[in-house]
Amino acid sequence: MNKRIAGLAIVLGLLTSGFLQAQEKRPITLNEAIKLSLKNSKQLKYNQAKVEEATAALKEAVEKRLPDAKVSGSYLWLNNANIEVKSKNNNSGNQSGTPEVSQAMYGILNASLPIYTGGRIRYGIESSRYLAEAAKLDADNEREEVIQKTIEAYINLYKAKSSVSLVREDLAEAQQRVKDFSNLEKNGLLARNDLLKAQLQASNVELALLDAENNWQLANVNMNLLLGLPEKTELAPDSAMENQKLNVKTLDEYVQLAYMQRKDIASAELKKKAAETGVKATKGEYYPSLSLTGGYIAADIPKVLTVTNAVNIGAGVSYNIGSLWKTKAKVQQAEARAKQAAIGESVLNDNIRLQVNQAYLNWLSSQKKIDVYAKAVEQATENYRIVKNKYNNSLATTTDLLDADVAGLQARMNFVFAKADAVVAYNKLLQESGLLDEIENNK
Repeated sequence: MNKRIAGLAIVLGLLTSGFLQAQEKRPITLNEAIKLSLKNSKQLKYNQAKVEEATAALKEAVEKRLPDAKVSGSYLWLNNANIEVKSKNNNSGNQSGTPEVSQAMYGILNASLPIYTGGRIRYGIESSRYLAEAAKLDADNEREEVIQKTIEAYINLYKAKSSVSLVREDLAEAQQRVKDFSNLEKNGLLARNDLLKAQLQASNVELALLDAENNWQLANVNMNLLLGLPEKTELAPDSAMENQKLNVKTLDEYVQLAYMQRKDIASAELKKKAAETGVKATKGEYYPSLSLTGGYIAADIPKVLTVTNAVNIGAGVSYNIGSLWKTKAKVQQAEARAKQAAIGESVLNDNIRLQVNQAYLNWLSSQKKIDVYAKAVEQATENYRIVKNKYNNSLATTTDLLDADVAGLQARMNFVFAKADAVVAYNKLLQESGLLDEIENNK
């Protein structure tokens, strides 16, 4: 049964290896991955459309200052119209000599320029400007999120690739051990049970390799989709990112930087201002509107009347009396929105302090893990050397030797993963402090 499993694992391993070899190989650095993800991110394109929408809304609010103009005209066909022209000297209703009218035409041009609207236009422009700026900050904040997700995907790819390399190395050692044990067993120097244990471990390592290669392929596909690359491109991550220079500050410094640099808190402040301005705009409905008006009228009723050059200009005042009892509820709604925005900003401030603390503690923990796993690698390596010497001198069992080998593999993988996770933790700290995009732009 074990031989069947081993054979199946070898076949699957060869198929997987052949698939990977058929892929186009491409080395890629972390900085290159970030640039590609920013260039091809659908989320950033969506956010850019939202910025364009907010900019257009601001333009619409500004255009309300411009005059309104309406033109209307009609042509009327009349059937047997009765027209009676009366004067002081003719009250008898005699219609003799009255022309027959069968058609009429007229055109009207009206224009008005708002002079005073209770501040609704001015505050509407101010509110729209705040919202447009907030939309840009939201897009910048999402940009940092895209960068962080790219870093996490890149590190995941690196860890998957490292797992494959480490397991392959261990598999080569396990297969060589099986060959050595087979020779010893043939010569009667080793119990068959010990050979079976070695073969079983080799089969387990082969299965672990299949899992590792499967994870690698999935991580590779995910990274290609994120970067906008062909799905079959085999990406080769660069291990140099583990050695990036870190300029770590104190926790209090990161908290203060977060309040100054984070785009979401600046966006929340602008949205609060927009909501407060919305209250002022709504209160403007209590006041009348004043506008400058003008117009032109032309009319023609054949054989009866012709009007040209009828130009008028003046000022108009309008006031909706219903606003006295209808505006109060609108103002209360606007004030409630302003209150929500203020509370939301306060909650965000608390969350930022918590997020920075959590990111800082995670980074400290990642550094401690690196030190612990580095010692664990040394201990596992020395343990394997000692157990192997004991085994060669018949002082340790085959099980002890195989367990020491597994412990060594696990220690090496933990050490590699810890260094990779530290990169994620550091960049997460930069993101929570509002520094990630700034750091990436300076690279």
